[in-house]
Amino acid sequence: MVADTHGARQGVRGASIFARMAKRSERQRVWYSFYRRQSYFISGAATRHYLRAPSVDILQNYRMSIFHGLLGRLGIRDAAAPPRGQLRIFLLDDDSQRHDWFAKRFRGDTLHVATEPARAIELLSDNQYDAVFLDHDLLPEHYYAEDFDDERTGYAVANWLAANPARQSASSIIVHTRNADGAMRMVEMLRRVGRHAEYVPFPLLSQKIRSAWRR
Repeated sequence: MVADTHGARQGVRGASIFARMAKRSERQRVWYSFYRRQSYFISGAATRHYLRAPSVDILQNYRMSIFHGLLGRLGIRDAAAPPRGQLRIFLLDDDSQRHDWFAKRFRGDTLHVATEPARAIELLSDNQYDAVFLDHDLLPEHYYAEDFDDERTGYAVANWLAANPARQSASSIIVHTRNADGAMRMVEMLRRVGRHAEYVPFPLLSQKIRSAWRR
């Protein structure tokens, strides 16, 4: 009887340890799913993740998002980032749900939206923006393509910005695609010509906007 009780306790303890390990593994899986190559579905459309280690920029953005989130919860304002006025925002993205998402985040600001490179370049040529948000994959076939389509993705717009340094020279450029490989090609090209550009994956973008452009 004693042996049976001891065995039962050991079994419960083992199950508890296993449950904790599984929970920790799940948290790690959720974070690193930004960088694993896998297929997932949003609104019925297949999308793609990529296998790469988190870049320094992404990790720094993640740490800063935690820091600014704590400040917000404590009701403490960052003196280095004073309240802002009205902004002019440009968005390149093919997802109408994201259009609504940005409209909510920048309510009261001017938001111009393009879904393809030609229209994006037209707007960027004719207007001045405080912030430029660029997606990479703009067509369903881009989500699972093995090769880059530089003429029909956000890369075409990044390439135009790199070739026209007088346009949007004071703008902050954020590449928010989930396609990490495509994003880093865009950011690296823009930085080579002195542009202020960074990669913030869409799941981290909300906190980035709150911390950089708080009201």
